Amino acid sequence: MNYIEVNNNQRISVFSIPVLEYDIFADVIANFLTKDIKYHCVNYFGFPEKGNVKLICCIADDSKHSINVLSSIVNSNDKLQSITTKHFALHIFEREIHENFGIDFIGHPWQKPVRYPFNRADKNNIIANYPFYKIESEELHEVGVGPIHAGVIEPGHFRFICNGEQILHLEIQLGYQHRGIEQLFLEKKNLLQRTTLAENIAGDTVVGHTVAFAQAWESLCDFKPSEALQFERVLALEHERIAIHTGDLSAICTDIAYQLGSSVFGRLRTPIINYFQQWCGNRLAKSLIRAGKTNFPFSEQLAEKWFEVINAYKPDFKEMSSEIFDMPSVLARLEKTGTVSTETATSIGTVGMTARASNLNRDIRFSHPAGFYQKLNYQPILGKTGDVHARAKLRMGEINASIELITKMLDKFPKHDIKENVMESPLADSFVVSLVEGWRGEICHCAITDENGELKMYKIKDPSLHNWLALALSVRNNEISDFPICNKSFNLSYCGNDL
Repeated sequence: MNYIEVNNNQRISVFSIPVLEYDIFADVIANFLTKDIKYHCVNYFGFPEKGNVKLICCIADDSKHSINVLSSIVNSNDKLQSITTKHFALHIFEREIHENFGIDFIGHPWQKPVRYPFNRADKNNIIANYPFYKIESEELHEVGVGPIHAGVIEPGHFRFICNGEQILHLEIQLGYQHRGIEQLFLEKKNLLQRTTLAENIAGDTVVGHTVAFAQAWESLCDFKPSEALQFERVLALEHERIAIHTGDLSAICTDIAYQLGSSVFGRLRTPIINYFQQWCGNRLAKSLIRAGKTNFPFSEQLAEKWFEVINAYKPDFKEMSSEIFDMPSVLARLEKTGTVSTETATSIGTVGMTARASNLNRDIRFSHPAGFYQKLNYQPILGKTGDVHARAKLRMGEINASIELITKMLDKFPKHDIKENVMESPLADSFVVSLVEGWRGEICHCAITDENGELKMYKIKDPSLHNWLALALSVRNNEISDFPICNKSFNLSYCGNDL
């Protein structure tokens, strides 16, 4: 067989992953991705292996709740046929592999740098000489935004080509703050240090990325978390979703100059995010998620406090949501602005909220549920129009769904057993892929250990890696004044991309 089929968080021997000649490897991947929409690439990366580069690709089968894993060993001097020519969603993965190792992919539309890592293959590629797409015309002009922005946000550069006010093309340049987090996972040997790294992959997704790390680490150790641990992680993931979606609705209102919506949603976010501080001492949920244990077990008092917070939240949220989605001046700004069609969303490989707003069913809670999610039978909410309105309304729907989900969970929740298992060290020569549906979308952490059980590869994928291109395509033929609202409707992560 050309691949091995695994489940989310299933540890396997790294030697059980089939190693194929590259041409066969590329054909198998292309055949999966072009055969059926149920297949999509959750990760594709390379790492050094005995003087060569080992490529590993993970293709999710959303209908079977499984992941097909295959590999190939190539040389950094090789020129390989690009898989992007057959399925465009692979473009960003091949660009990253080219940047890291210098491998040329024949037929790739443009092997531009992704994030300028410190250990990239060609140090002559620097951020100052990024090869922007250009159109030569006296009637067109370029507009640059960033990397330093008016607000206190992360750096990223947006280069528009415009005809008057109309956007013809947007190119997004990232890579300004590469922190080398994947390499730090290998250098830091202490579990707490690695957990702290996971908490800081993306500051607005502390729970999402730390749960992915905890699940991956536990799988490497053949540790099965208790039902109480699994329950608390799902509760934290859904609560994080409520908090960030609420803040995003405030920001969307800000960008259309609807001050009442901005103020109300902003106020509503604060007690939601502050609930984490009452639970674990940190309003962003740092210190809450730990592999193999918890330092802050959930309790009856925390459940009572959650209902107190949510019961105060719901009336104002319901009224404000009804107001913004029924107000003509708001709808005029949201509807038919920043549209990404289902066909486009599928072809470029979008995931998470971005995909679902375009009526593409990509939700790990449904397709690859892990832990306590397996008990919940979550059904994704889908939009139809793929515009700013769809992305805003999806947030409202998911907030209500998360509240309902947690309410049912708290009806009877599991307690920790004082005799819970003790986690051992990672097993040697192991591979695991951990998928989590963060509030933004599909998070993927892949880990490989060596013959001593030490990490030899740790690969992180934030959903933003898939979705930045969707933002660039969404603004075409829109006016440049619509860019802020388009941008906020996606709310993608700079640091999640740059790592």
